[in-house]
Amino acid sequence: MNKTFSKTWQHSEIESELYQKWESAGYFKPEINFDGKPFVIAIPPPNVTGKLHIGHAMFATLEDLMIRYHRLLGDAALWIPGTDHAGIATQTVVDKALQKKGIRKNEIGREKFVQEVWEWKDEYGGKITEQLRALGASCDWNRERFTLDGGLSNAVREAFTHLYNKDLIYRGEYIVNWCPKCGTAIADDEVEHQEQKAKLYYFKYDKNFPITIATTRPETKLGDTAVAVNPGDDRYRELVGKEFDIEIDGVKRKIKIIANRAIDSKFGTGAVGVTPSHSMIDWKMAEDHGLEKIKVIDEHGRMAESVGEYAGMKVLEAREKLVKFLKKEDLLEKVQEIDNNLSVCYRCGGAIEPLPSLQWFVKMKPLAEKAKEAVKSGEIKIIPKRFEKVYFHWLDNIRDWCISRQLWWGHRIPVWYKGEEIHVGKEAPSGEGWKQDEDVLDTWFSSALWPFSTLGWPDEKAADYKKFYPTTVMETGYDILFFWVARMIMMGLELTGEAPFETVYLHGLVRDEQNRKMSKSLGNVLDPLDIIAKYGTDALRIGLVVGSTPGQDIAVGESKIKGFRNFTNKIWNASRFVSLRVTGGDLQSGELGESKIGDLKIDEKLLTDADKKIIEEHKETVKSVTENINKFKFSFAGEKLYEYFWHSFCDRYIEESKEQLEADNLELAANTKKILIKILSETLVMLHPYAPFVTEAVWQELKVFTPELSESIIISRWPE
Repeated sequence: MNKTFSKTWQHSEIESELYQKWESAGYFKPEINFDGKPFVIAIPPPNVTGKLHIGHAMFATLEDLMIRYHRLLGDAALWIPGTDHAGIATQTVVDKALQKKGIRKNEIGREKFVQEVWEWKDEYGGKITEQLRALGASCDWNRERFTLDGGLSNAVREAFTHLYNKDLIYRGEYIVNWCPKCGTAIADDEVEHQEQKAKLYYFKYDKNFPITIATTRPETKLGDTAVAVNPGDDRYRELVGKEFDIEIDGVKRKIKIIANRAIDSKFGTGAVGVTPSHSMIDWKMAEDHGLEKIKVIDEHGRMAESVGEYAGMKVLEAREKLVKFLKKEDLLEKVQEIDNNLSVCYRCGGAIEPLPSLQWFVKMKPLAEKAKEAVKSGEIKIIPKRFEKVYFHWLDNIRDWCISRQLWWGHRIPVWYKGEEIHVGKEAPSGEGWKQDEDVLDTWFSSALWPFSTLGWPDEKAADYKKFYPTTVMETGYDILFFWVARMIMMGLELTGEAPFETVYLHGLVRDEQNRKMSKSLGNVLDPLDIIAKYGTDALRIGLVVGSTPGQDIAVGESKIKGFRNFTNKIWNASRFVSLRVTGGDLQSGELGESKIGDLKIDEKLLTDADKKIIEEHKETVKSVTENINKFKFSFAGEKLYEYFWHSFCDRYIEESKEQLEADNLELAANTKKILIKILSETLVMLHPYAPFVTEAVWQELKVFTPELSESIIISRWPE
């Protein structure tokens, strides 16, 4: 045979080569087991702007583990890859790149700007998928999708039209979360909250007003049209229903005293200024009490025309000017330091301004009821189960979803206007004079269709849609349970009539060894590509899985990954030793001997006590690992494999087998060789979903003298 089994496992020299062989051979396609039961995962599409980070490495490892396992079971395993156009993020990146060249997007116009974004996407958009390949992600790249592909764009228009025709989409003016920095509305669950120290100002509007109010934002009080008190508060009972003319630094308003049970009598003075145009709660009170709504802050984060001399000022400048006026007029009673939550944009970190705006909304209550029932009935299973409570709480308190965004990059809203006429449809209306809505849809709208739009929906006759929908597992981080998972469930049930997946598996966040969140400022960020270069993909993958529990954050550091690099070396070294002993090869040179293993059928009459013990342990390991993976207990299965391979097989049985291999009884020696190779090869198959590269590399060495083995470990069969 004249084949050499090298002394050490050199991951950097072979991982890329093995991956290319798998991909070019078509092993990632479900067609290799096309008659098998479908097992389907749609990848959480990373942003096209993205660079591989440790969170990507976590989901890619867990999903690839499941896909490889089910492929080994003989299932038609399909992992659908793709990327998200990431409206705000991508537009911002390209806008900044153009500005560096002295180009302003408003100067070149929408059409030219969108063309620039497409060119940027073509140049840089494939980087993240190439990096996923480095992690061993066995996606079917022939089915790769992008949320702005023609097919997915058609699905978006179909979904919008369907929801509109069912009166589940409407246009209206309402308070939205407005990001002045990004220049667009964002959804409620895209708002983050930062704790900060704030000042609570106690003051009266003017000397004739009977009530002192308290607020952290005095400048918004220029838009107040009421003061709300609790109906049970005796201090203000006689004032309820009365109206007062007030003037604050030249700004005149009518203030009505109203009663509302939601007002906390113990906070501040128990009296709250109602600013309908700049608070979602106040907007609702204004609707209930017929109050005027006055906008005092504009979309650029500056004071509006309605506030006299304050118009055009930045918000903080207006606050400073107003506080000075209140002090001068002896209207400011006191200032108190408090802890407060600042609402910020999830994308840019800028302060959010609640503003009234004409936007498109999805009615969520009807969709939420179906989504709740799907989980309650067991049609969809959430792992870990405790997240069901979180899921139900969010759906019970859901508000209508603002889906329009004031951007140029994204799915243009499929609505056209001509005078008072409106046309909603997949195609533009015929005739002249129609103008399409300027806004695009929230990125999460297209992402909500991902499990079925990627398979050909709305064409229900599409081969992939018929074969692979509904999908099997949705695996993602618990932090986007609401952003994405709940919306996919709602849209899947409404648009296809079926739950889009059977199981939701939520992994935790990856933290450093001290259990701190990874951040550049702390200098504790692990770059997966650097780790792969240093320790190999397999070590990183095992380090991310072993010790991880669904829904719990996991601490991962370089020392842990280094430990599993030692394990991948152990797999290589033990396999090398066994191969050389079995073939009669030379341990120094690594050259395999001439012996071959014709078949792996073991003669039970020749079994020694050592053989019986390892075979029994092996059966128990196969059973335990299989059961744990089926129950999504990937860490337990990985720990079992680690302990069994290192301690039972390597440390004990390989040592015990040496005497049997050297025995005068040639039949016993031959039987021992079969046991070694059978157990080693089956253990490699079980390890393959965790450590695909080293197991494939060893498999190729074993094939040289064991023709019974399949062409590649990736298409072998899981041991029974």
